[in-house]
Amino acid sequence: MKAVFHCQVKLSIQGIVWLLAIFLTGTANRLNANNVPYFFLGTPLHQPTEFQSPSPTAIKISSPNSNTIWNVSDPVEIVWDTKNIPVDKTIKFYLVKDDMVVQELGIFENKRFADGIQLNKSLQTGNNYRVMGIELFPNDTKSIAKFATSFFTIKGLSRKPRPVESKVVEKNAIRHTFDGRDISYVEKLEVSSETIQINIWDHGRKDDDIVSIYLNGEAVVYKYFLDYHKKGFEIKLDPTRPNDLFLYAHNLGKYPPNTVSIEIVDGDASENIVLNSDLKSCEAVLINVKE
Repeated sequence: MKAVFHCQVKLSIQGIVWLLAIFLTGTANRLNANNVPYFFLGTPLHQPTEFQSPSPTAIKISSPNSNTIWNVSDPVEIVWDTKNIPVDKTIKFYLVKDDMVVQELGIFENKRFADGIQLNKSLQTGNNYRVMGIELFPNDTKSIAKFATSFFTIKGLSRKPRPVESKVVEKNAIRHTFDGRDISYVEKLEVSSETIQINIWDHGRKDDDIVSIYLNGEAVVYKYFLDYHKKGFEIKLDPTRPNDLFLYAHNLGKYPPNTVSIEIVDGDASENIVLNSDLKSCEAVLINVKE
């Protein structure tokens, strides 16, 4: 009985020593510099893990580029490459003119190529267009991939010029207004010579009237102060048309309307006419040259 007990005691002490040695060794393996517990035989019990942020994403558009010319009438394509963006992710593309978005080109899966894109027909010709691509639904919302191309050219639709309605002015048309004033004809004359002389003077009382005489819309006498003395002017008529000779008043004098006596001298023949004018209307004479 004593032998057996001794053996049992001896085994028990050896076991205790063995367990204690393992315990001490295991403790050294279980604790690291930060006192993080490990498995008994050195395998991590709670292995610390470092937080890894998503890899940064990027987009690069290779077409269009600075050498590209798009025609509004033709479908266009976009070619791009990406970094760390899965194929099933989507990218949205915009057409930008200077710094303003002028068209949304579409949303496409990241297949690095999209064609058959129709441009807005109202786009105007210019070399200040760019395409911008933006990553949609990124894993890291603080880092969104985007890219803008260099400027390139778009040719708009050629606009057909509107036909200009030309106003046909008849060669022999008679003038009825001038400078917003109505023209009324009080006499129609026929002369033999293309070159005639007109003499003008104040008809009635001298009251500081200032007048001009126009022939076919051109001044032959300009801002003349009328008096009782005749003043002569030589004028040349157009033999191919009726010539309108009218009085234009620049003021009303003291006794309106302005009244002028005109003597038209054609060689040895002459004709006296009285013309009146105010600030709204002019009286005229129509003169034709005999064929």
